[in-house]
Amino acid sequence: MARFGIGIDIEKCTGCHSCFLACKDEFVGNDHLPTAAAQPHGGHSWIRVKEVEQGSGTKVKVDYVPVLCQHCNSLACAKVAPEGAVYRRADGIVIIDPVKAKGCKAMVDACPYGVVYWNQDADLPQKCTMCAHMLDAGEKTTRCAEVCPTGALVFGDLDDVTSPVSRMLAEKAGKLEALKPEFGTGPSVCYSGLPKVFIAGEVLFSNRGSECASGVKVVLKDATGKKIEETLTDCFGDFTFRDLETNEGYVVNVEHVGYAPLELAVRAFASQNLGELVLKAK
Repeated sequence: MARFGIGIDIEKCTGCHSCFLACKDEFVGNDHLPTAAAQPHGGHSWIRVKEVEQGSGTKVKVDYVPVLCQHCNSLACAKVAPEGAVYRRADGIVIIDPVKAKGCKAMVDACPYGVVYWNQDADLPQKCTMCAHMLDAGEKTTRCAEVCPTGALVFGDLDDVTSPVSRMLAEKAGKLEALKPEFGTGPSVCYSGLPKVFIAGEVLFSNRGSECASGVKVVLKDATGKKIEETLTDCFGDFTFRDLETNEGYVVNVEHVGYAPLELAVRAFASQNLGELVLKAK
């Protein structure tokens, strides 16, 4: 028996919403019983693409994060549902039974990811089914993965090392994360490149007409002075330290031969644009 899962590479997602549109095309107005009643025309996004903008000024980063049912091992929605209204299949797909779940609006609020929607006309909670009806009919993938133009969203058997999702997991080993791991749900959807805070800036030379300073060493340290990362400014004098921890204290050191060093203490409540850092000649 296959064990299905989805992998999402945020660095490849362009926010085109093809996944969202394909899901609508497959489910709006179409019953796929016994795994799904028809999705209504409005109010539901069984897969939504969340836009995350960070930074300020000339140092802004925009990421797109597809969010859908995580097909959890620990089902928060099942805790408030009637017996049998939510079940996890042998292949790992979590289904809200379109008959037994009628009237159970509490499931909408119970989902920690906010991906269960209420169909007012059908008196029914609904969500992504991982296209269970297609897989049961012999299809090899979901509609969202099928239409993704960049390969940001991949589907497959987690126990088959040759499947697209398993190949992604191997390629991104050590870089994979759960969405909101603090929920402890054991999801079957994993992410690579989820947005994290960054520290960026631009270095200039004071005695060269504010010329952009390329090749300048910039060191990032933690609050205790331990070096975390070192980089050189690019041809525009820019530098960026990515994938940092929110609300942590950092120290940025800028140094170049013939110039007085700079040191800045930074608290990463959010992504920080340090602006223009001017090195003065000794």
